[in-house]
Amino acid sequence: MGTVTNSLKGAFRIGQTVSVLGRTGINWVRGERPPAPKLLRQTFESLGATYIKLGQFIASSPTFFPKAYVEEFQHCLDRTPSLPYSVIRKIIRDELGRPLEEVFSEIDPVPLASASIAQVHPAKLVTGEEVVIKVQKPGVENILLTDLNFLYLSAKVLETLAPKLSWTSMSGIVEEIQRTMMEECDFIKEANNLRVFREFLHNTHNEDATVPKVYEVASTRRILTMERFHGVPLTDLESIRGYARDPERTLITAMNTWFSSLTQCEFFHADVHAGNLMVLKDGRVGFIDFGIVGRIRPDTWQAVSDFISSVMVGNFDGMADAMIRIGITHQRVSVSDLAADLRNLYQQMDRMVPDDVPYYAEQADDDVNNILMDMVRIGEGHGLHFPREFALLLKQFLYFDRYVHILAPEMDVFMDERLNMLH
Repeated sequence: MGTVTNSLKGAFRIGQTVSVLGRTGINWVRGERPPAPKLLRQTFESLGATYIKLGQFIASSPTFFPKAYVEEFQHCLDRTPSLPYSVIRKIIRDELGRPLEEVFSEIDPVPLASASIAQVHPAKLVTGEEVVIKVQKPGVENILLTDLNFLYLSAKVLETLAPKLSWTSMSGIVEEIQRTMMEECDFIKEANNLRVFREFLHNTHNEDATVPKVYEVASTRRILTMERFHGVPLTDLESIRGYARDPERTLITAMNTWFSSLTQCEFFHADVHAGNLMVLKDGRVGFIDFGIVGRIRPDTWQAVSDFISSVMVGNFDGMADAMIRIGITHQRVSVSDLAADLRNLYQQMDRMVPDDVPYYAEQADDDVNNILMDMVRIGEGHGLHFPREFALLLKQFLYFDRYVHILAPEMDVFMDERLNMLH
């Protein structure tokens, strides 16, 4: 019976998808014709959970997708209407298998946040601790699987019809998204990620950073009850000054914690946007939301580290050598030819940005983004394809670069002795 129900739900979901796509087509005929990247982003947001996540995947993968799409999908919002509290209350009760009053003394019916996969409610345990409950929305997993199977089949058909596209292995990308998104739906995995990261902080004697404590007695695969943090996002400079006397030192703590996790923890936090890094009232940095993590092999990280060191000193042969070690290739790549192309890129940049032009943080973000994308494009022109983890790492570097501009504009990231970026 369950299989029949799931098949009906799947058929209904494909019907919904086709209807949204049809509506977009009708609007196009009527003359509503935004640029293609914007049209695709708006369509993805209408289609919900899977497509929003796919949009965010595009935004964080400059190595896979055209620049115009990567930039447009930076605006892909994962904010969805919240479900009524009565529905949420029933999910929590069903998951715990006992009356809520035995576990929580109160639950705030107004959510703190609502995204495509889950929504978050503040609450208090009967033992007095302040917590947040992350509740998975009903039917999400079924929608994800239906959508992803539909996308996978479409990608396979596209690869057959247009073999030249297959170097990007679109079906491979869909499989990768399926793996990460199904992990995001499993809160037991997220709870385990929080525990592992807490152990890493303990083992490295890091008392300046923290992660929320998980309350296992009130957590299952579909609900996650965690310690509630009180603080402000890392980019809220005015509020940070009230909590931490030295915003620059706070940023260095966040960066050092993250960089040391690359070599001393089994994964790294792969979504360090400002909402997931908090400055707590006691001045510590709180890392939250461990739904998306990345894993990198030691030899790949060594190559990335060498790449950054080479960028710092302008060693183009070193950059080329490191890029070849990071990339995946089926042909021999010439270090000297790649280095020459990288040198040309840098010379063009020097001509583009004269020293006497005023400095704008927004422009700097775009410049860094563009430089890295151009470097990746040059590498791909030499037959290199970069692993997804490299794109994820670059994305986090770009986030930190942005925070430096906001919190510590005078700091030289590459020369500051307090940073253990490459140690």
